[in-house]
Amino acid sequence: MDFSVWPNPAQAWSDVVEVALHAEATGWDGVWVADHFMGDAGGFGPVETPTLEATAALAALASLTERVRMGSLVFGATYRHPAVLANWAATVDQVSGGRLVLGVGAGWQENEHVQYGIELPPVGARVSRFEEYCHALAGLLRQPLTTLEGNWFSLHDAVCEPKPVQDPLPLLIGGKGDRMLGITARYGDAWNMWSLPDTFAERSAALDRACDALERDPSTIRRSTQALIRLTDDEAGARRFVEAVAPRAAVAGTPAQIAEVVAGWRDAGVDELIVPDFTLGSGPNRLDALDQLIEQLAPVFRV
Repeated sequence: MDFSVWPNPAQAWSDVVEVALHAEATGWDGVWVADHFMGDAGGFGPVETPTLEATAALAALASLTERVRMGSLVFGATYRHPAVLANWAATVDQVSGGRLVLGVGAGWQENEHVQYGIELPPVGARVSRFEEYCHALAGLLRQPLTTLEGNWFSLHDAVCEPKPVQDPLPLLIGGKGDRMLGITARYGDAWNMWSLPDTFAERSAALDRACDALERDPSTIRRSTQALIRLTDDEAGARRFVEAVAPRAAVAGTPAQIAEVVAGWRDAGVDELIVPDFTLGSGPNRLDALDQLIEQLAPVFRV
């Protein structure tokens, strides 16, 4: 299993860089960046929360690091045209020396669409649009020319050059519904969802079935997950934390107790655990928490 860090984009750029460089120096495998323009009342702070933009952040982090993988978790298909995103991804893969994972999703956060006047179709139409979106991305990143006459996108002998360093550049799809898993089985090199081990195991089995329907080997899709994590030896406080952030997946406890949950993820087929830094404190306390986690988890679970 690999272990990666997800710096909160709703913090100062200097703090994001601090976390990313610390992860690179202390043996973490990757750094992931979320794609949102503002907070949302149901998740990560008030709407007016200052939020760093993901394409700029990833490009900058790619130039500041040398070893860790860089990934988007995940770019919203509703506001990033596939041709524009494909050209960006190919360039950042060049900048990083072949370290980018291109994570995409159908889009969901209503308030940023409303504020910016961007259409957010109903869920069914959004997923149909997303399937076309993945078709376009895969063609642009992997074929010399791409033509697509779809309901949502139209490409005519479209080029995307230079191509990424990686052949192919990994396409990660974030989602958990059956239709999204079907799109993952057709187009994805990797898959991600928020989860605890039991939920992950059930949805991973559904992805296996989607692969079987397409006669694809399920083992060719890399699988990752994340949950909010808090390190504490206060059992009552740990319970309060998990209850307070529900229904968001979360675990709390000592490093040894966190390791017990990680064992469940491993047994459910997780290839990479992504640790958001959102609930690990700040400054030296956050870095110490990251050190405790990687020192506890890597020797046991890393292959």
